Amino acid sequence: MSLLIRNLQSAVPLRRAPLRRKVEQLRCLLGVQGFDLGVICVGNKRIQQLNRSYRQKDAPTDVLSFPFHENLKAGELPQSCAQDEYNLGDIFLGAEYIFQQCEENKEDYNNILTVTVAHGLCHLLGYQHNTEAEWKQMYEKEAQLLQKLSKLSGTNLQPLTKNHF
Repeated sequence: MSLLIRNLQSAVPLRRAPLRRKVEQLRCLLGVQGFDLGVICVGNKRIQQLNRSYRQKDAPTDVLSFPFHENLKAGELPQSCAQDEYNLGDIFLGAEYIFQQCEENKEDYNNILTVTVAHGLCHLLGYQHNTEAEWKQMYEKEAQLLQKLSKLSGTNLQPLTKNHF
């Protein structure tokens, strides 16, 4: 199914072709390439507005995920009855925020974009990190997914939530 990648910000550079390849690899590794997915890159102002509206947090953030299918159990694939329900949802990347964090922490921006998409995909598949038990489950899934991707790409990608709890 389709993968839509939109860049709605101009604050930082974004190379869509490499990002698309990584997202497609992640989808294959998760077995969700048959589902539509939107990845929307936005600046600090827009991600802050979304974060305030949906999470009541008035600050920019790195990623917000909006699942098409609600109440999935962690790791459960959506059970779709109709063709138009083969949709995972949308991932909003705070590209400007991610870039600023990468500059501060001396990390590779393109690698962190990939890790952030992996984190967002896990959220679309029902993983959360509100409690320590949920965090452990999500961390294990992210670590497994990123380890597989790292082998394919010759990188060493680590989960976003490694120091969450």
